[in-house]
Amino acid sequence: MSTSTTIIMAIIISFAVSVILCPIVIPILKKMKFGQYIREVGPKSHQSKTGTPTMGGMIILAGVIVTSLIFMIVEKNTKIAPVLFMTVGFGLIGFIDDYIKVVKKRNLGLTEIQKFSLQVVVTAVFCVYMIKYIGTSTIIPFTGGYEITMPTWLFVIFLFIAVIGTVNGANFTDGLDGLATSVTIIIAVFFTMVSIGTGLEPISAAFVGALMGFFLYNVYPARVFMGDTGSLTIGGIIAVFAIIIHKELLIPILCGVFLVENLSVILQRAYYKAGKRKGVKQRLFKRTPIHDHFRTSMSLIEPGCTVKFTKPDQLFHESKITVRFWIVTIVLAAITIITLKIR
Repeated sequence: MSTSTTIIMAIIISFAVSVILCPIVIPILKKMKFGQYIREVGPKSHQSKTGTPTMGGMIILAGVIVTSLIFMIVEKNTKIAPVLFMTVGFGLIGFIDDYIKVVKKRNLGLTEIQKFSLQVVVTAVFCVYMIKYIGTSTIIPFTGGYEITMPTWLFVIFLFIAVIGTVNGANFTDGLDGLATSVTIIIAVFFTMVSIGTGLEPISAAFVGALMGFFLYNVYPARVFMGDTGSLTIGGIIAVFAIIIHKELLIPILCGVFLVENLSVILQRAYYKAGKRKGVKQRLFKRTPIHDHFRTSMSLIEPGCTVKFTKPDQLFHESKITVRFWIVTIVLAAITIITLKIR
């Protein structure tokens, strides 16, 4: 089977699985009352989403798994096994987190320590695989493909930062209808292009198809949320793709939206804690992750709390924020492609 045929077939199969499962799974999630719990703090428009079925990431996961297994059996392609392992591993962590949330009817599932510990375990297994079978080299951007081999200790640190950072960035991005899905579709298309000739085309293309099928039901107004089951899955698969094809240094550029979402939360917490030590209530942004900043009114900020960045004064509808982040990701993907060509 030619590469182009493989990619097209993988997209079609995973898209079909996703589209067929959505109308079947969504009513089941509703019946089981697996609805999203929304915190009272935040835009009032967000409260209307309470009860919307979550854990829809199972559908994305199913599309990727079914398609990958078909190609592993038909084409005897074992190269996609480590990517599939990480996909399932992070998907399971997200599933456990979501399950706790819906069963206990709260916005917090696993604690931060529990979630981080599980992520470390899954990442450690992948790290051992990389060192033993793939190597510790990485391609330097803007050099036209120049590779360097990192010392094992440096590679381990680098890999953990890349994987866990990307996973949590994707998790933070999943806060608006269709945001994480639409942004990730663009990233997945990029990886499908650059994975040609690596043997990873089936799973990268399956990722595109599964996301496209799910997006039909996740776009505003969302009929289902991916939950942590989906956001941790997409973060894990993106990081693993980049590392296996030695292009992990491109993650900050290509996944710039994930990076900014991640940094906004980190900076907000640090700024808030710094003020708390001084006995002052302060925030860097109105709300984080950063997409919430653009739709939060100053009237929602607790009395006595100062906000460093209050602009823009205009509040944006979530669909407009999603489209703008989508456009930014397209531009970042184009820049990333250019970095591969520059010598």
